[in-house]
Amino acid sequence: MNRLILFLISIPFIVSCGGQKKDRAGHENEFSFVYMTDIHIKPENGVPQMFRMAIDTANKLQSDFVMTGGDLVVDVMRGNLPRADSLFRLYLESIKAFNMPVYNCMGNHDMFGIYEVSGVSPSDPDFKYGMYKRYLGDTYYSFDHKGWHFIVLNDLDIDEQRRYVAVVNDEVLAWLKDDLSKVDKNTPISVTSHMQLFSTINEVHGGMTPRHTVSNRYEVMEIFKEHNLRLLLHGHIHWLEDVYLNGNIHFITGGAVSGDTWKGTKYIDKGFLKINIKGENVTWQYIHYDKNEPVKHFNEYGMDL
Repeated sequence: MNRLILFLISIPFIVSCGGQKKDRAGHENEFSFVYMTDIHIKPENGVPQMFRMAIDTANKLQSDFVMTGGDLVVDVMRGNLPRADSLFRLYLESIKAFNMPVYNCMGNHDMFGIYEVSGVSPSDPDFKYGMYKRYLGDTYYSFDHKGWHFIVLNDLDIDEQRRYVAVVNDEVLAWLKDDLSKVDKNTPISVTSHMQLFSTINEVHGGMTPRHTVSNRYEVMEIFKEHNLRLLLHGHIHWLEDVYLNGNIHFITGGAVSGDTWKGTKYIDKGFLKINIKGENVTWQYIHYDKNEPVKHFNEYGMDL
């Protein structure tokens, strides 16, 4: 299957079928939120100014909140404590410009000192998840909003060679089971994770490594079997897709605020998603915020047509 077919998702919205979730007064729950992934903030090359352009664009949408999809900074995997601290401080200072709450998700570039070249000891309190937690809080959590249950998953760990891998570890799995045990089975659920629980990239580019698709994704999805899972949001691969499964669940990869990590646009223009919720229905728009960059269209090789 070529990208032309897969990327019918570039149509501004995809309409879901299904019943309408109503509140106690009988009104449909209707709201929107912004999904920004792979921001990769750094102080060089005008990146803070471009991120502010994205923030200003998002603020005009009058959405309820912002959800991020990881890789907030670029990067802290190789250590360098002063630099890493400065990147997280820059991110925190930047998001003060949002006029709505921000819910964060951790990406691989947000894990401190995981590469051996960093010289950071695993006993360092900032190692791996430590620095992220120090600045941004828990790496997995949930919250409720207007009849929906939102889950943010940490689906990253490291292997024996200190390389990041896509996996939901036992600690997070146990928490997820406990969290869902408290959720009514009819409640629509949205899950955000940086790595892919499902993606067409496996078919387009061949078999992917444990550094891309979540290795125990089947176990994770089985936990949701008796629940009303409607939406999964991913990041990491810097492209835009919506795999709409059985007229029920959207697996959406949300492009990238940074495009090709601020070096160009390999797979998708710099942008973010506006997610629209009406009852249990999900639609979306991809927002191109950089007015200085013409909107492009891409073929199956990620090249401008």
